[in-house]
Amino acid sequence: MTRTLLFAIGGLLLGGIIHIAIILLVPSYSTRDAWTSVGRFGDDNQFHLLPRAEPGTEALPYLDPGMAYAVCRFSLGKGPVRMQAKLPETFWSLAVFDRRGRNIYSLNDRSAENSTLDLVVATSVQIAELKQEPREALESSIVIENPGNSGFALLRVFVPDPTLADEAIDALRRADCRALS
Repeated sequence: MTRTLLFAIGGLLLGGIIHIAIILLVPSYSTRDAWTSVGRFGDDNQFHLLPRAEPGTEALPYLDPGMAYAVCRFSLGKGPVRMQAKLPETFWSLAVFDRRGRNIYSLNDRSAENSTLDLVVATSVQIAELKQEPREALESSIVIENPGNSGFALLRVFVPDPTLADEAIDALRRADCRALS
């Protein structure tokens, strides 16, 4: 009986120590999310070219070294954000994530009509406003809803050969991510 009581008290003490340690570590891990990581590449509402992914030194985790990347962190507080790019004929894709890093939309060269990207990210209220007052310039745009007021997009282009890297990088540099005016 005493032995069981000692094990129970030991278990409670160990559980309490683990609980306190986790609570003390939460603040350091909460600033290591995808949103914060993407913010270090530059200002919001514009694409930023990421450094070439080398094994062990990726700018973001799990980047493929065979791709060139650009990232745009955006805020919908002042209105919808439009992303446009003329991309090479090789494989490309765009993934849009919400503030928590959950993928809310993906598009690639196979599902797009051509190698031109034209996408608008907006809140549900902003989409309703766009429907009430349609803009002619947005007729060919894909409009998607973001559940919150912020997020980020990751644009990537496949570089099948090192001699084609300049074309991919130029396309990513010219990619546009800005608030609709």
